[in-house]
Amino acid sequence: MTAQEILGIEELIFVEPSFSALAEPGYTALLLEGEWDEGRLLLDEHEDPIAVAFHDPKGWVAGSFLCRNPTVPLIERFEEVNGEILQEDRAVWADAVREYFSDRLLRETPPAFDDLNPVRMGILSSVISRAWGRGSGEVCIDCGCGSGVGSLVLRELGYHPLSFDNDPSLLSRGLIAARLKPAETMCLDATIASVYLDPAPRGIGIMMGEINTFSREMWERIVAELFAITRETLITVGTEEEAQLICTWGDARKKVVECEESPGDSFYDHWVCIAHDEHP
Repeated sequence: MTAQEILGIEELIFVEPSFSALAEPGYTALLLEGEWDEGRLLLDEHEDPIAVAFHDPKGWVAGSFLCRNPTVPLIERFEEVNGEILQEDRAVWADAVREYFSDRLLRETPPAFDDLNPVRMGILSSVISRAWGRGSGEVCIDCGCGSGVGSLVLRELGYHPLSFDNDPSLLSRGLIAARLKPAETMCLDATIASVYLDPAPRGIGIMMGEINTFSREMWERIVAELFAITRETLITVGTEEEAQLICTWGDARKKVVECEESPGDSFYDHWVCIAHDEHP
């Protein structure tokens, strides 16, 4: 379902300009400034507000509250207009919001050059299936998804990927190629991923690196976020030194990490690190 269908309106724009802006509280204040004549308040299955939409002669404007909370003045503003309260599962609304911003990204961002190596798909499929077997619809986060090779492999293995990267041109390429699906895709900074995603059973970070003196702090933050939002995590890197860093970062965050050399790929995924929570 689209956001419009959920809210029962024909067209809308979000007050937030991008998916990553969903966590910024300043956009809530913008919704207080209009001369509104009608409203919609969307509640989730627990009756928590997850969206507000207002109408004026120019059309409908919505704000999503998946990643921030609405303010009391905003709810009061809704109560002042001719409003209707609706209800939908949070997961359904989240899919609709991701689809809206993915479609917008596609319209606004030229795609990167397609450099997919089909051979790598088979290698990744072997690595993931050897670690976890086939899935049965479990959510698996694809951190730094690029143009979506990992997400495509996850989907073919029976998992439900939620994919993110901070490069809109790579995401555009993946969406055009259908390796990424709009309702599963987000453009956001991986160092703050936990702001936008709920914990998931599993997650992957394929070809993390090059991890060097200049990039080490950034990659540690990315790995820490991925560990924070996944119970089981599969990370691939190019070198043994990088694999040892993943182990060190896992130990610091009470993760059990096992690393092994993968002979199938001598560059992208040469070392495979599999992490899970420590047993109590």
